[in-house]
Amino acid sequence: MTTIELQKMANEVRKGIVTAVHGAKAGHPGGSLSAADVITYLYFEEMNIDPKDPKKADRDRFVLSKGHCAPALYSALANRGYFPVEDLPTLRHLGSYLQGHPCMNETPGVDMSSGSLGQGISAAVGMALSAKLTNESWRTYTLLGDGEIQEGQVWEAAMFAGAHKLDNLVVIVDNNNLQIDGCVADVCCPYPIDKKFEAFNFHVINVADGNDMAQLEAAFKEAREVKGMPVAIIMKTVKGKGVSFMENQAGWHGKAPNDEQYAVAMEDLKKVGDAL
Repeated sequence: MTTIELQKMANEVRKGIVTAVHGAKAGHPGGSLSAADVITYLYFEEMNIDPKDPKKADRDRFVLSKGHCAPALYSALANRGYFPVEDLPTLRHLGSYLQGHPCMNETPGVDMSSGSLGQGISAAVGMALSAKLTNESWRTYTLLGDGEIQEGQVWEAAMFAGAHKLDNLVVIVDNNNLQIDGCVADVCCPYPIDKKFEAFNFHVINVADGNDMAQLEAAFKEAREVKGMPVAIIMKTVKGKGVSFMENQAGWHGKAPNDEQYAVAMEDLKKVGDAL
């Protein structure tokens, strides 16, 4: 897809996020919206996947380590053709296959159940090691939140990945600078994130604007050239990106818009789409 096509698709993914969280009357829109661009890039450009064969053996794997941002993953999967977009409003409803956190047993296209923060990267490291041990060429990608990397298990997994030279692993940190209680630097400062991953023998790529498709494209192309060590892509993003009243507001980490707010959000995203 072209950069403009990817931007348009990311905007559709954002519409799906807002629609899903509104339908659930619960969920996590802020971090889902900040990650919409990178998840769109992964599913529509970067990864070797096939919606008609979600379990194909040589597919690339994706683990949403920050599992509460499932609305972003679900919206991307739906728009990619894994299941109907019309099902997104059933998020978190009793009996729905779109649970509050990704479930690999219920949802087509989900490679790993996740939600308990810090654990997803460990699963991704295990997948990458498995591919190495069996001489498979597929790659593993995992997305973490900048608040999530306050978890110690993240760094145990990073140490293992660096020690085993897992160059088929790409760890992405969504650095939107906010978590549920406020600014990450005020809660438990994780900075400098890039230097930490470098210390664990990662090749680090800093992305100044992780909501910019051209910058994401450059980062993932660089990541594919790296040999002998895992890659960490640290991308600065805007929490709540695309919705005027949600942008850079920690209060929108984990609550749903009411009917009036939903209408404003969808109008905001319509304007973004019209401008592309």
